[in-house]
Amino acid sequence: MAASLRLGRQGIFFGLKLSNIHKSLRSTQSLQEKARHFFHSPWVFGVAPLNVQMPALSPTMEEGNIVKWLKKEGEAVAAGDALCEIETDKAVVTMESNDDGILAKIVIEEGSRNVRLGTLIAVMVEEGQDWRQVEIPSPSAPPPATHETIATGVPPHASSPAPAPKTVPIGSLRLSPAARHILDTHGVDPKLATPTGPRGLITKEDALNVLKLTPKPKTTPIIAPPSPGPAPVTAAIPPPPGSRPNIPPLSVPGNPGTPGTFTEHPASNVRRVIAQRLTQSKTTIPHAYASVDCDMAAVMKLRKDLANDQIKVSVNDFIIKAAAVTLKELPDVNVTWSDDGPRALDSIHISIAVATDKGLITPIIRDAANKGVHEISTNAKALAQKARDGKLLPEEYQGGSFSISNLGMFGISGFSAVINPPQACILAVGTSRAELSLCEDNQTLRTQQLMTVTLSSDGRLVDDELASRFLERFRTNLEEPQRMTLA
Repeated sequence: MAASLRLGRQGIFFGLKLSNIHKSLRSTQSLQEKARHFFHSPWVFGVAPLNVQMPALSPTMEEGNIVKWLKKEGEAVAAGDALCEIETDKAVVTMESNDDGILAKIVIEEGSRNVRLGTLIAVMVEEGQDWRQVEIPSPSAPPPATHETIATGVPPHASSPAPAPKTVPIGSLRLSPAARHILDTHGVDPKLATPTGPRGLITKEDALNVLKLTPKPKTTPIIAPPSPGPAPVTAAIPPPPGSRPNIPPLSVPGNPGTPGTFTEHPASNVRRVIAQRLTQSKTTIPHAYASVDCDMAAVMKLRKDLANDQIKVSVNDFIIKAAAVTLKELPDVNVTWSDDGPRALDSIHISIAVATDKGLITPIIRDAANKGVHEISTNAKALAQKARDGKLLPEEYQGGSFSISNLGMFGISGFSAVINPPQACILAVGTSRAELSLCEDNQTLRTQQLMTVTLSSDGRLVDDELASRFLERFRTNLEEPQRMTLA
């Protein structure tokens, strides 16, 4: 009996201890959960962001300009919504969102230029999160220098002066032409520049950075003795030995330019790409030229007859159709050049040159050989308007097989155009002119409407004999428009 009572008391004590242990464990777990919730909450660490980076909106794009933001901070964004307008190397393209969420922070403001690919331009958060508590990732590049930093060389609120620029040994100096001109013009020692170019090359940007950190020489007044003579003059400290004067002199904003000064205008992305492609074309493609005169009398008459039926087409529309039909008849000209050699094309896409405020761009009329003149006219007008508005899509200006540049409406009688790589040819079209010619049948004079076209061809793909046959067939198609409907 006594033994059973002892066992009973021990069981009660053991149960009480076990319950206390469970209570302490539960309290410990609750504290851990609260601590975990506290330290994982956005109030402590902020909201995890969804980074929006500068995308590649064209195959040749390396940087872009932020034209306009179409969403505001704190505004909800759905996948597929337009975020902003970006000027690429070809046109202004609308960037769409890939995620649902809220636009929390615009990192790169509209109007910013030369934003490299992959640069953080905005930050988004998921729906339901506080967009005001978003964490802004630190940029990889240093922040731009403020006015105070440029003027004094020391960042604002800095306790220690900025380190002096690194010097470069004299024997290893390598300067680009632009950097040499800048440093010589301002009389700055090239050894103060920190090279950032390949193999220790001092670039234009390095030279400009040195100019920002180089203090300008101060002027000290020279006080003349009291006399009834002229007023005191102010003389500048003579330049250091070995320096050169400012040639050409620097222009001052707000003042009329002096002879020899210049104003530098930043080039747009479109202008830079045009310059690169023109240089590539003229330095890597062996251009050959051939010209022929075409009688436009039949086209003029047909165009007038169509206008009576309320069908308005231009001479350029007939030229596009004739070029496409000729390419279909001579497929050896419908080729492009690649690293492996010639590449024959299965489709005929005609690129038409359109002049815009930002430069020349070539929208494409696809499958032109299978379209009528009226349909070509409608497509050409729509593409030309989109090109001038900067609204062309990448598929509307990429992948052409043959280009046409028409300057006839500007009164140009004839010219030679530059090939648009990797295409093999481009046709330059001048204006039509009236000329008297002798009719061999009855020995009488007649008036002809002649138009000069010049074919620029890649000598690696189209030799002189093939180019001559192309122009002969093109002239026949243009002088006999009914042939184009049967081709």
